[in-house]
Amino acid sequence: GQDDKLRPHGIVTVYDPTAGTGGFLSESDEYIQQVSRDVTVSLHGQELNPESYAICKADMLIKGQAVEQIKLGNTLNDDQLPAERFDYMLSNPPFGVEWKKVQKEVAAEHKQKGYDGRFGPGLPRVSDGSLLFLMHLVSKMRSRQEGGSRIGIILNGSPLFTGGAGSGESEIRRYLLQHDLVEAIVGLPTDMFYNTGIATYVWILSNHKPAERRGQVQLINATSRASKMRKSLGSKRQFVADRDIEEIVRLYGAFEENEESKRFPVEAFGYRRITVERPLRLNFQASAERLARLDDEKPIQRLEEGEREVLKAACTTLDPEPFTNRDAFIKALKAALKAAGLKVGAPVQKAILNALSERDPEADICLDKKGNPEPDTGLRDNENVPLDEPVFDYFEREVKPHVPDAWIDEDKRDPLDGRIGIVGFEIPFNRHFYNFTPPRPLEEIDADLKACTDRIKQMIEELSA
Repeated sequence: GQDDKLRPHGIVTVYDPTAGTGGFLSESDEYIQQVSRDVTVSLHGQELNPESYAICKADMLIKGQAVEQIKLGNTLNDDQLPAERFDYMLSNPPFGVEWKKVQKEVAAEHKQKGYDGRFGPGLPRVSDGSLLFLMHLVSKMRSRQEGGSRIGIILNGSPLFTGGAGSGESEIRRYLLQHDLVEAIVGLPTDMFYNTGIATYVWILSNHKPAERRGQVQLINATSRASKMRKSLGSKRQFVADRDIEEIVRLYGAFEENEESKRFPVEAFGYRRITVERPLRLNFQASAERLARLDDEKPIQRLEEGEREVLKAACTTLDPEPFTNRDAFIKALKAALKAAGLKVGAPVQKAILNALSERDPEADICLDKKGNPEPDTGLRDNENVPLDEPVFDYFEREVKPHVPDAWIDEDKRDPLDGRIGIVGFEIPFNRHFYNFTPPRPLEEIDADLKACTDRIKQMIEELSA
């Protein structure tokens, strides 16, 4: 489908929302001219920095490109090509740069326009705006009927996995993956950029994948395909040589599994975060140590002094042996208070229970008014269940054998699909290409340690000689 656009006498539109001095635009123009005949390439871009913008425009003029489509301004809050759609889009947005300055407008667009705006699925945390640029590009894709679009964007590692289930980042990944827009992600070598040495990734997106790629994402690990620069520029110490670029493109085109290329169904990156509860088990005891804690409780501090003394005296009359059942203890407590002629409200009763109780795995389960086990917030835990597995099957296999009294909080449901567990998406790129290096045999390590201690001994002996 995409190659039809490069037919002779066609017009191809290219867009970069973070155009800088126009490098991506010029390069794509040259490349398209090389691989096709008589194609008109129409370049569009927007740039925030006035100096870069001026250089970009000058460059376009020299190359005989129309410059009206190069705009000045911040793409995120002031998109100056709002109605346009493009065939190809390329961007190298700023990495890990906060977007506080445009937060008001971006948040308003997300809230008011929803999916009619650019930021429907959610917003990333304010410390890194790179996913906003990705969503901005997705909003500029042509419909599939019109031949669709492709996007290439360079991001740092954080958009792959930052943010747990339900976070803005996870919701954006969920949207991109569930709408089958992510075609491939290529991990690049480090030290590729002038101002940073971090790991970077090229995301390739498309809304008209060929049949064999539908519902699949290809991860390509090109991190080892680096060539050292003769002379480094700032942090840029490495580059990817032409032969390696060709090899990466070939890996992408072949769409096969090998050491450097893996294929995954979209669901493989999704999970449901379920909340696992365990019952509250407490024992209660009117021991001197616990009675002393009554004074720390706010509701008891608020009582008049006389009432407080009577209450403490009443608690001392309780059986000093520990109670392992809350209901039995409350009964005994109420009797003791009644005998002392005291009537206390719920907050004070709660305060007494709080002071005189401790967690005890051997005690009876505390039940709520309906007779159901009450959860112990301190033991609450989350489990991430793979999306393609039923939540209860996972729970029976992975959780029950270790904590037989646990249960799933079925009220924690995903806002979008209403099912148990909050859906999350992440792309753990490195985990899929991790190579385990076995540790050395113990004998070798022991021998090394012995040689080392022997050397130290000898040194000490020499010193004391």
